[in-house]
Amino acid sequence: MAALLRRAASPEVLAGKVLLMVPRSGLTRVMLSVMRLHIFAASVFFSVCVAFAQQPSAAAKPKPPGEDWIQLFNGKDLAGWTKVGNEEWTVENGIIRGKTLTKGYGYLMTEKSYRDFQLSFKFKCEGTGNSGVYFHTKFKPGTADVTEGAQVEVDCTIGRHTGGVYGFGRAWIVWPAPENETVVRQGEWNEMLVTIQGNRYISRLNGVQMIDFTDPRAPFLEGPVGLQLHSGGEGNMLFRDIWIRDLSKR
Repeated sequence: MAALLRRAASPEVLAGKVLLMVPRSGLTRVMLSVMRLHIFAASVFFSVCVAFAQQPSAAAKPKPPGEDWIQLFNGKDLAGWTKVGNEEWTVENGIIRGKTLTKGYGYLMTEKSYRDFQLSFKFKCEGTGNSGVYFHTKFKPGTADVTEGAQVEVDCTIGRHTGGVYGFGRAWIVWPAPENETVVRQGEWNEMLVTIQGNRYISRLNGVQMIDFTDPRAPFLEGPVGLQLHSGGEGNMLFRDIWIRDLSKR
């Protein structure tokens, strides 16, 4: 008997009795209300999930050194570059060719500016003209006249100080040791690595360090990086595999 009484008083039985006591129409309204409550709860949960999914993710972590090189030349066209002057810049088989058409200077500049950076590239001289890689560069509007910047020298003629730095209105700032003047390869591809960091300039040519110079008069500028064709009408330069690492602390 006690067991039957406990059974009769259990929550399940009591709940059943309560439901049985509710009229059929009232029971229907209760069930509809419960269903609406479940639907509302589900919609709220779904909305919260969608809102959470649409929240911007945490800022991407900077890539570690060695994985942060960016390709400046895509091997197909001159997207991301701007021509300054009247000389010719074309893309042929994954190579940038710069060719002088006049007696003036010509430049192919990046659209983006850089302060501290490492630049890796390959070059080959097919003409006798002089070239270089400019940095922190500005021009007189509408002209190819440089008003700011300097260049890392690129010239395949022996004794022309390839890898040295020239500019900032001071002519030669630094050039390689005499025993390194023959490192450049005439008629072949050369590989150069340039580091500009604060007032320190470093260049390596074909694996040989050409300069490592701290400039006490460095202006600490910022500006585009560019390829140059020297005036004289004899420039015919090839460039490929151009990559950059932005070392600036912004």
